[in-house]
Amino acid sequence: MTDTPKLGRRAALLATPSLLLAARTAQAQAGEWPNRPVRVIVPWPPGGTADVVTRLLFAAAAEATGQPFVIENRAGATGTIGAAAAAQAAPDGYTVLYGSTGLSVEAALFKNLSYSAQRDFVPVFRSITVPQLLLVNPKVKATTPAELIALSKATPGAERGLGRHRLDPALALELFARESGAPVNHVPYRGGAPIYADLMSGQVDLYLGNVNGPIAFLKEGTLRALAHTGRGRLASLPDLPPLSDTLPGFETYEWNGVFVPKGTPEPIVTRLNALLNAAQAKPDIAAKLRAQELQTEPNTPQQFAEFFQAQSRRWQGFVKEAGITLE
Repeated sequence: MTDTPKLGRRAALLATPSLLLAARTAQAQAGEWPNRPVRVIVPWPPGGTADVVTRLLFAAAAEATGQPFVIENRAGATGTIGAAAAAQAAPDGYTVLYGSTGLSVEAALFKNLSYSAQRDFVPVFRSITVPQLLLVNPKVKATTPAELIALSKATPGAERGLGRHRLDPALALELFARESGAPVNHVPYRGGAPIYADLMSGQVDLYLGNVNGPIAFLKEGTLRALAHTGRGRLASLPDLPPLSDTLPGFETYEWNGVFVPKGTPEPIVTRLNALLNAAQAKPDIAAKLRAQELQTEPNTPQQFAEFFQAQSRRWQGFVKEAGITLE
């Protein structure tokens, strides 16, 4: 009996140098990181919001570190192809995933994913949050959300547009349909361009798209916005009301953020977060993001992790409760 405490103390003494060595190794890794190119996987095609913001932020990170951050677009399967590649990468700080809203809900929609976003990734930094617009073809005889809801209830056989290429507008439109009681017929699409083309031509009547995407169409008058899904008023569309004026509590956003594979040393996570916060705060980058109604704020890995967990609970719960499946 008397030997047990002695063995415990000896084990603790022997373990202490190894723990100190591990801590010093992690600190050294962060201090040296990055000392070679870093791969940044964007699970969407070039030219979209996620791709544009990624390139802005990581160009600034490359300038600050002297090492290239190489953008790799790996689109397909609603973002899961790129995310799977990132999940399989070594957790050494040299593979980064630029994720978005779909990561928070895909576990409830896809049965055979090779990874779990909640289990296999570490949230590093939330880059942008952007509200969505309730868009209609100008010929639709509704000028307010309430009129649109009434029109939809009166003509339940009409086609309504739903972009299945991204999960955030699909779920937001489904939430709108359920909370308003308006029948919505979902029309699958592979990309944003054909959605807007069909919306402008009148092939579909409505769509919930990100604020920054259709601004040019709104100015041209080829599309009309009835409301947005954020809070208050938007700088670029000051006369546009929030949808919560009609459906109290309705609020949805797309968000983007940076993740690394689980097991990446914490000092590297902290350094990457600091680099991205600094990039986002640069006056030229901040101005470009504001011009597109992309909302930003400084945040820590812990704050982003809490946000990501809350989003996952919300949307996975909604999908299960509503019995939603992908076509």
